[in-house]
Amino acid sequence: MLVLAFETSCDETSAAVIRNGGVLSSVVSSQIGLHAEYGGVVPELAAREHLRNLIPITNAALAKAGVRASDLDGFAATQGPGLPSALMVGFRAAQSMAFVLRKPFLGINHHEAHLYSPWIVGDPPAADFGSFEPNVSLIVSGGHTMLIHVVSELQHRLLGSTLDDAAGECFDKVGKLMGLPYPAGPEIDRLSANGNPNAFDFPRPLIHDANDDFSFSGLKTSFRYFIRDNPDLLNSPQTIRDLCASVQSAIVETLVAKTMRAARRLNVRCVTASGGVTCNRSLRARLASATQRENLRLRLAPGGLCTDNAAMIGILAERKWLKGAPAQPGDDVLPSWQLIA
Repeated sequence: MLVLAFETSCDETSAAVIRNGGVLSSVVSSQIGLHAEYGGVVPELAAREHLRNLIPITNAALAKAGVRASDLDGFAATQGPGLPSALMVGFRAAQSMAFVLRKPFLGINHHEAHLYSPWIVGDPPAADFGSFEPNVSLIVSGGHTMLIHVVSELQHRLLGSTLDDAAGECFDKVGKLMGLPYPAGPEIDRLSANGNPNAFDFPRPLIHDANDDFSFSGLKTSFRYFIRDNPDLLNSPQTIRDLCASVQSAIVETLVAKTMRAARRLNVRCVTASGGVTCNRSLRARLASATQRENLRLRLAPGGLCTDNAAMIGILAERKWLKGAPAQPGDDVLPSWQLIA
């Protein structure tokens, strides 16, 4: 199949062309600069920027792939979750193109697309479902943190998720308290490289609980009170690096510990991770060390596919069609994935 996919769930406008599991083109326009002065994504501004960018981004993706709209066999778009006004832009655009060209359309759940992005490998990227195996998957981003048991291809169940703040949200809010630019996660990662992760002892919420849920609001609150009571620490560049490393260590240790515990309990031989926070170098390194110690295989989403992108949307849509999923009118922006009991 030749599929055009859109991703507009938050602050990236993306279009990608997929053929037979291969990514012919993937174009992403980020809005980080637009939202930075507000310290977070403004939904109305995000939707307006998607409207402004979608046509040129689509034309660029088609041109890079060397195809025309009339060549396409199907269309896909992120259906949710995400910012409703932002989602609507890409979703309705793909749906309208499918209607005009009389081609099938499929809405894709954003989380599910992340779930299968570790199986996209190579340069140029292509799906590697031939080596697929059951796994425990960590999806971790600015808005979501969850563990999922992938029993077989396209069959998965939610094990646990965050009870409050997501890991990426915690990174950003802690960074804001230190005066770091938005988004703070990449900056904390950079500063941590020259910091001492044992300099300060911050809590690891729920790390010893037997469940698979996460909670990062307590860590964020602990850091807020610590900085309130010790404001002079922010006057030292080295201390800021130590604070970054210590907070990062608390978040990463919690993510890795709970992921590995779930993998052991479910007796899987493979662990995967995806989502924007998976770009964090410490998380990638500690997952690699933990899985190596227990002789488990580790698959991480490629750096360019960790953050929101249309390539993972198109790859999953094509796979679903090949597995017999019907086209849909897509009248509602609702989650479309199925969790097995």
